[in-house]
Amino acid sequence: MNEKKTMKPLTRAEMEVMNVLWDADHALTVNEIVDAYSEPKPAYTTVATFLKILEAKGYVEHKRREETGRTFYFSPMLSREKYIAHVVNDVKDTLFGSSTKSFCSFLIQNEELSDEELQEILSLIHNS
Repeated sequence: MNEKKTMKPLTRAEMEVMNVLWDADHALTVNEIVDAYSEPKPAYTTVATFLKILEAKGYVEHKRREETGRTFYFSPMLSREKYIAHVVNDVKDTLFGSSTKSFCSFLIQNEELSDEELQEILSLIHNS
């Protein structure tokens, strides 16, 4: 997937499905994805629809296992980290004119950071 050009944004509901897949250490069935939700759980058909959309967007792939016959197993096609990097870069490019300095300045000025958090950020900067 060429993330820079073809990656379509995820809706909140699609993100929930992706988070379940990203948190799993193996491919999951629709039933396993539904079971991972807290109450009230979404309907099987709702999750199946989101998986179909996610597959069309290029985020998810499915495979059948020989031993299970017709059951589809779904897995993410990109990591959570790659998706986050794409979203953050898109926000930086779109809203901050591609300026990392402006983006970071905005975050620091608009977050209520403790002195300890600010020291941790400074330490990250100095150790980079």
